Amino acid sequence: MVLLISERAEKISFFGEIFSQNTPAFYVASELAQVLDIISVSPPDIIIIDTLSSTVKVKSIIRKINSVLDNPIIILIVEDKVEKDLIKLSNAFITDDMSKELVEATINVNLRMKNSLAQLSDSNKDLADSLYMLNTLYNTSSQFASTLDKNELIKYMVEGLDKSLSFSLTCTLSFCNESHPILILNSLYDISEELLSAIKLRMIFNYKSLFGANEPPYNLDEESLEVVKYVKYPASKFTFTLFQYDNLFAPISQGDNFFGCIEIFKDTHFSSEDAKCFQTIVQQVALPLKNASLYQEIKETNQKLEKLERLKSEFISIVSHELRTPLTSIKNSLDILHSGRCGEVTSASDKFLSMAKRNVQRLSGIINDLLDLSKIEAGKMDFHFSKIDVHNVIEYVKSTFVNVAKEKGLSLCADETLDLPFVYADSQRLEQVLTNLVSNAIKFTPSGKNITIKSQLINAKDVKIDNCFKELAKKLDGDYIMVSVLDEGIGIAEENLLRAFDKFAQIENSLSRKVGGSGLGLPIAKQLIEAHNGIIWCESQLEKGSKFIFVIPVAEN
Repeated sequence: MVLLISERAEKISFFGEIFSQNTPAFYVASELAQVLDIISVSPPDIIIIDTLSSTVKVKSIIRKINSVLDNPIIILIVEDKVEKDLIKLSNAFITDDMSKELVEATINVNLRMKNSLAQLSDSNKDLADSLYMLNTLYNTSSQFASTLDKNELIKYMVEGLDKSLSFSLTCTLSFCNESHPILILNSLYDISEELLSAIKLRMIFNYKSLFGANEPPYNLDEESLEVVKYVKYPASKFTFTLFQYDNLFAPISQGDNFFGCIEIFKDTHFSSEDAKCFQTIVQQVALPLKNASLYQEIKETNQKLEKLERLKSEFISIVSHELRTPLTSIKNSLDILHSGRCGEVTSASDKFLSMAKRNVQRLSGIINDLLDLSKIEAGKMDFHFSKIDVHNVIEYVKSTFVNVAKEKGLSLCADETLDLPFVYADSQRLEQVLTNLVSNAIKFTPSGKNITIKSQLINAKDVKIDNCFKELAKKLDGDYIMVSVLDEGIGIAEENLLRAFDKFAQIENSLSRKVGGSGLGLPIAKQLIEAHNGIIWCESQLEKGSKFIFVIPVAEN
C-alpha cells in the first residue's frame, strides 16, 4: 500500500495514474487526522509527502508518523534545494519534474528495501527465538545431569518447558513415586473441581491409549489418583474452554522403562519448532530418570547386602565363639586319653586318638580364621604397631615349619638380604600372614620339592607386578620391604590368580580338594597387609609353582 499526503490535484492525478495499473493499493490524505486514521486501520508500506505545504507542517507530520510507524518516507520536492532536517527524516526524494518511470522506480526500490528489512527482522527474531530455545535446552540438560532425584527431574522438565514454550497448563502423570502415581498440574490459573475431574479422566484415557490392547503397567482410576497443583495466579480460574487450546502430548519413557506421560496446553498455536522442543525435553528427561531408577535399585540392593553381610559376620562370630568352648573340652579330653592317665593306650587307640587330635587342631584353625575375618570386617581387629626387624618374623615362621616340611619331604629355607631397615608393623600379625603363606606352600607342594622365603629392600618404581594386580601398584610410593614365599607346587592358572584372595575360594583341582581348609588364609593375609599400608599379590604357572609376595613400607627414621 502507498499513501500520498498532498493537497495538489495534479500530483494526486499523477500518482494515481502510476498506481492504477500496479499491485500496491493507493490512498490519498491531506490532513494529519486523515493520515493517522489510515495508518491505524491499514499501515502503508510507503508514505509520499508533498512539501508544497510549509516545511514546519511537513516535519511535524513526519515526526508524528514516525512515533507510531517505522516505514520508508519519500519526500516530494518542488526544487533541488532541501532543508537539512528533511534529509535526516526521509528515506528518498523525488522532484516535480521527474518522469513517471523514474518515480515508479524510486518507489519500487524503497518497497523492496522495506520488504528486505522486514524479512531480515523476521529472520533475526526467528534466530533469537531459536538461540533462546537452544539455551533453554542446554540449561535444562545440565539440570538433568545434576541430580538422581526423580521428583527433581520432573520439576526441571516442567521448568524447561515453561521457559521455552510459555505454556498455560501442563499435566504430568508421574510414576516416579514408588508407592503410587501422581498427577502434577502446573497452571497459570486455578482449576475448578469440575474441570479437575475432566482433566483427570482425560489423562487416564490418554495414558491407557498408549498401550492399545495391551495391559498398562499401572491401573488408574479417577478417585484414587492423587493430584498436586502448582498455580501461578490463583485469583483467576480456567474454564472448560481450556480444552480448545492447542496441546501437545508425549509419554515419558526409555526403552521398556515407563515413567509417565505429559500433556501441555497453550492459548496460542504451537509451531513445529515448539513441538520439536517439547519432544526433545521429554525425551531428555527419560534417560536420567532411568539412571535414577537404576541408582535406587543399586542403593537398595547394597543396603540389603550390607545388612546380610552384618548378619553373616555376627552369625560367624557367635557360632565360632560357641564352638570354641566344647572344642577346648574335646581337645583336653583327647590329651588326657592320649597320655594314658585313663588306662593303657593300644596302638589302634593311639592311631584314632592322633587322628582325632589332628582334626580338632584343624577345626580350631578354621574357627580362628573365621573369628579373625569377622573381627577384620567389623574393624575390631587389634593391632600393636612398633618398629620391628622382618628378619625375626621370617626366622620365627621358618623354625615353626621346618620340621613340618621335612616330614612331608620338602626343603624349607630362607634367602634374606642382610641389614634391612625396620618396618612399622605388628609382628604377631606379620607372623600370621607369613604363616598362612608358608602353610599353603607346604600343603600344595609335592614331596621332594623346595620352598624358599626371601626378603629384600625395593623402591615402588622397581616393583614388577602381574597385569591382573596392576591397580594395586598405583598405591605404592617410596621404599618397601618385600617378602616372598616361593614354592614348586601345583601352581595356579592365570585366570584364577585374583580368585586366590577371595573369601572361601579354593582353586578346583584334586590336590586342593584333598588338603581342604577354610579358604580364608589368603583373604585374611590380604586385609592384614593392607592394614600395614602394603599390598600382596601372587605370580604362578600351572605345575611349575607359585610365588606369593607382599610389601610393607620402610619405617621412617
